[in-house]
Amino acid sequence: MTATISRPKISNWETSNIPNLTGKIALITGANSGLGYYTAKALAEKNAHVVIACRSLEKANQTIKKLKGLNPEGLFTPLELDLSDLKNIVEVQSKIFDNFENLDLLINNAGIMHPPKTLSAQGYEIQFAVNHLAHMLLTLKLLPIIEKKEESRIVTVTSGAQFFGKVGWKNLKAENYYNKWESYSNSKLANVMFALELNENLKHKNILSLAAHPGIAKTNLFTAQKPNPGPLETFSLELFSPIFQTAEMGALPQLFAATSPDARGGDHYGPRFNFRGHPKLSPTSPFAMNKKERKNLWEKSLEIINNFL
Repeated sequence: MTATISRPKISNWETSNIPNLTGKIALITGANSGLGYYTAKALAEKNAHVVIACRSLEKANQTIKKLKGLNPEGLFTPLELDLSDLKNIVEVQSKIFDNFENLDLLINNAGIMHPPKTLSAQGYEIQFAVNHLAHMLLTLKLLPIIEKKEESRIVTVTSGAQFFGKVGWKNLKAENYYNKWESYSNSKLANVMFALELNENLKHKNILSLAAHPGIAKTNLFTAQKPNPGPLETFSLELFSPIFQTAEMGALPQLFAATSPDARGGDHYGPRFNFRGHPKLSPTSPFAMNKKERKNLWEKSLEIINNFL
């Protein structure tokens, strides 16, 4: 009979369960609002030194000022990071290496959702470029300082939209057509596939890569790109509003993945019932569980970002 390894039951996990993080350094992309902001707040309250990575230095400094107002003893460093341009990530790497000898936590949190057709600086559809390609490049560029400590963690934030996605390679520049919902779902599928494949690649180094999603949370992600939402967006907001949870609650799965001693590399966490509630192990898209498809995504993505590695 084959022995099975029991997993600890996750029960009503809260930020109060985060262990003391004194001496730990965490970098969070998109830390100025929503999930990223509450993740930064929670980690700093447990004494982590948090790097607030935002599109502009002004946003990063404003966020730190706000966080300092709540936690005067908090340790923060601002970082300007433009994920729409892979060249900027190369520049950011040198800044991080100049200021930090190691990195304990990398939380790939930033994202954009359902914008009008837009291309990245390198000419790729903006959601796939920012949500997946840029975070993959950032992660690989920072691996030298992440690997300096065993059990450092990389958490990539995905979404339930992964179940509606498929990763194709014929329309990455949105030349044939553009469907903002499809492109978003594809990017979120790529996020969880990347997280799982990265964990396979790092197992021998005892570095953990995990995925997490917030369920349906009230963040500005849904409306940030659409000051005048269309009828479908407006209807969706009204339809799901009763089951939205707060961004603070939505941040719990990624905080669990980043800090809990019970989290395991390759795990995927989300709210209970996948919509709202405390974190638990979450179902993963069958497409993402396909090792051949994950490897293909990894290799194709490497071809795109290779000139910046």
